[in-house]
Amino acid sequence: MTGTDAAPKTRFLVLHDYGMGGSWWWIHARSAREILETFAWVEVVTDPEWLAWREGDDDMEEVDIDAPRMPVCLDELRAERDAQRGRPGFGALAGRDVVYLRRRWDEEDDEDLAVYLMEVGSDGRRIRQVELAEAGPGVRSGPDDWPLNTPIVDVFAPELVAQEISRDEFEEQWARARQAEAG
Repeated sequence: MTGTDAAPKTRFLVLHDYGMGGSWWWIHARSAREILETFAWVEVVTDPEWLAWREGDDDMEEVDIDAPRMPVCLDELRAERDAQRGRPGFGALAGRDVVYLRRRWDEEDDEDLAVYLMEVGSDGRRIRQVELAEAGPGVRSGPDDWPLNTPIVDVFAPELVAQEISRDEFEEQWARARQAEAG
């Protein structure tokens, strides 16, 4: 038995937010960080109102982080994290309050390519973003401009390291960009 195996476990409320809904579990683990290192695309919810709301839900699954079998969705998120774990850059951006990224984004038709500079919180949600334009100023937007603000990145993902930019680069583009039009 290792030292971490002997540590007591606590019950954490965990959410996998996929946009128009989410999957919730109570996970027994030694720390919130252990959960984030074990499952991709989840967040540990600490808001007292959410905790109180979910506390009364008798249908929510409770799982132990060390269990060999997980509910289907959690099992897939664990497999994704397992595949990332040994790669260079795994978890390099985790634990920061804010991360700045440059990401190429293509629409489903692969024709409408766009480049976004994003300010992202520790939960993977955008705080602010700038869509760069080929000519002229970019377009800046924030949470009030988006219909949903689900996690857009998993800050443990190793490929994000290559997308990181400096705060200065983001702020420079933010200052030059025009505000997104309402609606």
